[in-house]
Amino acid sequence: FTLAAALAALAEDARVTVAELVPEVEDWNRGPLGAAAGYPLNDARASVHVGDVAELLREGDGNWDAILLDVDNGPEGLTRKENNWIYSPDGIAAAQKSLSPDGVLAYWSAGPEHAFTERLRRAGFSVEPVTVRALRPGKGARHVIWLAW
Repeated sequence: FTLAAALAALAEDARVTVAELVPEVEDWNRGPLGAAAGYPLNDARASVHVGDVAELLREGDGNWDAILLDVDNGPEGLTRKENNWIYSPDGIAAAQKSLSPDGVLAYWSAGPEHAFTERLRRAGFSVEPVTVRALRPGKGARHVIWLAW
């Protein structure tokens, strides 16, 4: 759904790379599950990197206009301890190095965490934690997306 929303908002010459750790998730989204989002992986602007998003962040090439991270339920490695790096000062620095000069970094979380907001600020980002609803406005659980630029 995030990929479909991003593609709907982007120009025809945009490029979007999805990093997916689990190959079966890509397979499911190319199969029957893809129908729920309109098969966004079939869009020529979309590509999939099967592997850890940390691999892409460590390249730090400054070519990404936006990095949208939806990795765990919060700014900690809940599903895999290796994910802690993404939320660490080193991981944040790698993401920052991967961004273009006007790029935006976004982290999704199931809930707020003031310490993570401060960690992003200490890294030199301007930060806005935005509370969003899981469903249509006013419905569903409250989540947080940290926007950092």
